[in-house]
Amino acid sequence: MSNYKRIFLLAALTIVFLFLLILISGCAHKNYARSFNYHFKSGNGKPDYSNLNYWAAHPFKEDPADNVPSGLKKEPKDSMADVFFIHPTTYTDTKMPMGWNADIDDEELNKKTDKSTILYQASVFNKYCRVFAPRYRQANLQAFFTDDKQKGRDALDSAYEDIRTAFLYYLNNYNQGRPIIIAAHSQGTRHAGKLLKEFFEKKPLKSQLVCAYLVGLPVFLNYFQGIKPCEDSAASGCFISWRTFEEGYISPFIAQEKLKAFVTNPLTWMMDTVMASSNLNIGGILRNFNKVIPALVHAQIHENILWVNKPKFFGNIFLTMKNYHIADYNLFYNNIRENVGSRIRGYFKKKNNRE
Repeated sequence: MSNYKRIFLLAALTIVFLFLLILISGCAHKNYARSFNYHFKSGNGKPDYSNLNYWAAHPFKEDPADNVPSGLKKEPKDSMADVFFIHPTTYTDTKMPMGWNADIDDEELNKKTDKSTILYQASVFNKYCRVFAPRYRQANLQAFFTDDKQKGRDALDSAYEDIRTAFLYYLNNYNQGRPIIIAAHSQGTRHAGKLLKEFFEKKPLKSQLVCAYLVGLPVFLNYFQGIKPCEDSAASGCFISWRTFEEGYISPFIAQEKLKAFVTNPLTWMMDTVMASSNLNIGGILRNFNKVIPALVHAQIHENILWVNKPKFFGNIFLTMKNYHIADYNLFYNNIRENVGSRIRGYFKKKNNRE
C-alpha cells in the first residue's frame, strides 16, 4: 500500500472520532441556515464554470465561505488577492454500484461539501481574499484504496481535469492580473500540486503567486523544481505544508515514509523543530463555527509531521484518536487567516522592490 493510500485510510478510519472533536464543542454555525441553490442540472454531466452554481464559493454570490466567526465579525476586510481553494474528499460513499467520480449535480454531496470544508476551511481566506472554490467531480475515497490502480488513477485524473478547467476559466474571466493564493486540503492538495507544476512552476504566472497552502498531504523533497517552501511568515512565491497528529504518536504509514517531507509550523511559520507555545495560537474553531478558541493547541515539527497536544476544550476526555487530519485547518484557523495578510503584504513589498 502506498503512502498516499495509508494517509487516506487512516483519515477514513479516524473520521468518526474526529467528528467527536468538532461535535462536542457545540451546535453548528447558526448563521449558516440560509437558502443556497442546489437544484441545478448539467446538460452534459460536466461542470459549467460560467454558471455560478458550479462554484462552491465565488465572490459574486452568497456562499458559506462568506461567513465569519462572531468574534471576528468586526474585523475590516480588504480583498487584496484571490484564493483558488480546492476542497478535500467529501465523496466517501461505498455503496455499490459506486461511481469512481462524483456527480457534479449531486445535491446532498454539494450540501455536505459546503457545510463542512467550504464553511470551516475556505472561509479562512475571506478577510484578505476573494474566494474561488470550484465544484468538481472529485474522486471517490476508494480511488486511493482500490486494487485496480488504473481506475483509481483515472478517477483522480478526471477530477484534476475539472480543477484545471475551473482554473483556466478563473484566469480568463476573473483574475485580471491579481495576486493568487492556491490553497487546498487532502485530495485537493494532490490536485493543487499538479496545478502548481502545470501553471506556475518556471512559468510567467509564478510572478502572481503569493503562496500555496498545501495541507493534509506531504510535499516531499524534489516534488517541485521551481517553487520553494516558505521560510518565514511573510515569504511569497512559495508553499506551506503540514499534517497534524497528537504529540508522541507516529502512525505506521508515517514510519514507513522513506522520503523527507517539508513541514511548516503554522504557529510560527518556520520549519525548525522548536516547540511553539499554545500562547501563539490566536484562535482555532471546532464544530461551533462562531466560537474562536485561543490557545487551542501548541505545535512542534517532528520529522515529517506536525505534533500538537490534545485540543483543549470541555469534553476532550472523550477524544481518543491521534490523527487530526480533518482538523488541519481548524486548529490554526485565525493564525492562517492572519498569515494570509502577512504573505500578501510581503508579496507586494517584494514586487515594489523589483519595480
